[in-house]
Amino acid sequence: MRLLTPILAALIVFATPAVAGNAVIEVRGPDGGPLVDAVVTIQTARRPSVPIQFAWPATMSQHNIAFDPHVLIVPVGSTVTFPNMDKVRHHVYSFSRAKKFDLKLYGRDDTRSVVFDKPGIVAVGCNIHDSMSGFVVVVDTPYAMKTDGNGRVVIANVPAGGATVRVWHPGIRARDNMLSQTATIAPSGYNTTLTIRR
Repeated sequence: MRLLTPILAALIVFATPAVAGNAVIEVRGPDGGPLVDAVVTIQTARRPSVPIQFAWPATMSQHNIAFDPHVLIVPVGSTVTFPNMDKVRHHVYSFSRAKKFDLKLYGRDDTRSVVFDKPGIVAVGCNIHDSMSGFVVVVDTPYAMKTDGNGRVVIANVPAGGATVRVWHPGIRARDNMLSQTATIAPSGYNTTLTIRR
């Protein structure tokens, strides 16, 4: 089922020789503006032969009474640390299906950690500060990235062939806040236009 319609965002895959290319994906909302902090994943038939690793740390700090980063992508099996950088104590928790946890009150310069052992979206909150919210997105693909301020990601070395492109954002009005579309990534490149529907 096509859940992304061909209007306002762009998916362009520039191929490198023979088997892999870079996916440059721009995600735009129904209003045409860039969708910031949307998580774009590409699932391919080829499973990773080595453990998945990302360039950013598996850390979600509490800083200025907020989770930083607001959205964190980690591979399945990651241990995520939750350091408290604030002068006040926090009680970090989640009731999400993908991972339930409860980190009781702890103070400044203290750290707790959680192992995320299955894929899914984990909404994180603070039992003391209701305004605090964050998301840990646990993935089983190395082809995952968060959109920047221009709604754009560059995912390197995506294998040619059939793929499924998924976009998750808490503001997407769809089941699990996620939309998906099948794609064929050719060595010669793949160009299409996508948009988020209301």
